[in-house]
Amino acid sequence: MTTTAATDAENSGAHPQFVEALRGLGLEDLVSRVRRFPEATRTAAEAAAAIGCELSQICKSLIFAADRVPVLVLMDGASRVDVELVRKELGAEKVTRARADVVRETTGYAIGGVPPFGHRTRTRVLADRSLLAHDVVWAAAGTPYTVFPMAPDALVVHAGATLVDVRERTS
Repeated sequence: MTTTAATDAENSGAHPQFVEALRGLGLEDLVSRVRRFPEATRTAAEAAAAIGCELSQICKSLIFAADRVPVLVLMDGASRVDVELVRKELGAEKVTRARADVVRETTGYAIGGVPPFGHRTRTRVLADRSLLAHDVVWAAAGTPYTVFPMAPDALVVHAGATLVDVRERTS
């Protein structure tokens, strides 16, 4: 990590690995937009309350195991992922939530702080279309205390995500 990235991470509160990823993507300007909160923003509800936005404006970064291969699903904070729809989308036999150790090993971040990009390893990424309902969404910046704003279409592009419909439908 560069000295500048380390300083920016320290100043913003964002995870140094995430700051380095922002720099690598040419998104240095986002570092100054990272918001750090004294209370955890580990869940979508905590993040929305801290930011003062709608729950659906939170972008959850969730790691699943599709036939034991990690896959990232980006979902709006007000919705749940329909694992069966993810399974069909990927053509997998079985899809389950990844264990905490798999999440950290795959992404380099702990659950509750996983950003939508800037991970340790490259994984397949699915983004639910529900994210596009807003002009801006908020996502984790690599720690359970930090978030950053981004236009959802740009977030999808930078995450290398495929737009899909994998939101659980309520009756």
